[in-house]
Amino acid sequence: MNESSKGAARLTRAGERSFWNNERKEALAGWLFLAPEFLGMLFLYVFPVGFSLYLSFCDWNLVGGLASIKFIGLDNFVAMFEDKKVLLSLKNNLIYTVFTVPIGMALSLLLAVVIHTRVFFQSYFKVAFFIPYISSIIAVGAVWSALYHPSQGPINQFLMRLGISDPPKWLADTTYSLPSIIIIAIWAGIGYQIIIYLAGLTNIPDDVYEAASIDGASSTQQFFKITMPLLTPTTSFLFITLLIGSFKVFDLVAFLTAGGPNDSSTVLVYRIFEEGFRNYKMGYASALSWLLFAIVGLVTLITWKFQNKKEI
Repeated sequence: MNESSKGAARLTRAGERSFWNNERKEALAGWLFLAPEFLGMLFLYVFPVGFSLYLSFCDWNLVGGLASIKFIGLDNFVAMFEDKKVLLSLKNNLIYTVFTVPIGMALSLLLAVVIHTRVFFQSYFKVAFFIPYISSIIAVGAVWSALYHPSQGPINQFLMRLGISDPPKWLADTTYSLPSIIIIAIWAGIGYQIIIYLAGLTNIPDDVYEAASIDGASSTQQFFKITMPLLTPTTSFLFITLLIGSFKVFDLVAFLTAGGPNDSSTVLVYRIFEEGFRNYKMGYASALSWLLFAIVGLVTLITWKFQNKKEI
């Protein structure tokens, strides 16, 4: 080998050594460790979302297999706004959100303030209120189903002793089925909200309240002028998370009423479940899923915009 060839070989080896330095080797090792997570996200998140978007423009009966997928354009999106059950489910979802979110937050804030300032054994009350939230929602639903029993349930037994001869049928009544689920949802979720509010209350300095007391501010004035303004970030966080969660309610509806009676308690997620896994219309169910995605995204965006303007 002549000198020029040897020199070229040495330059090549030197270039390889300079490229694969210790920093690049460590970076490569890091990416190799992250590769399984990225692949999992690709196949378990990115691909299903993309496939669902494609299916929303198709007519696909799940029983027919992949060969039965037929592209139909915007027909699914047009049909959903002509579907009375979809419109009813959207109405029920709106009612559910309007009642569960503000009422739950108001009650949890009130209880959190009482526990934080007026109650001994705070740890006990934190656990007592939090237990329903961490319990199985099916177990919670089963307990409330027994309480709501039209004839033998404790609630109606109590109402009949008060002289109400024909108490509500609750879950079996088209008028009371959705309010019954709303009551359960508020009761089950209030413990989580109390814990979040208590965390926010502990971050408010006691000196602020002491200064307000010296200036003659009453407890009510302190609550509205100090507590609520300083809890604004906590309230915003809870409002957004509860708002999103209210549009995803499914388990209580599926277990207690299956959307009935007469679709009086059906919600959008349960409607998606019915179309996809009972009627096997996966294309239509995918279109409804993207409608839900659009609603949640729009509501979240409006909430963030409103909150940013309020902070400014």
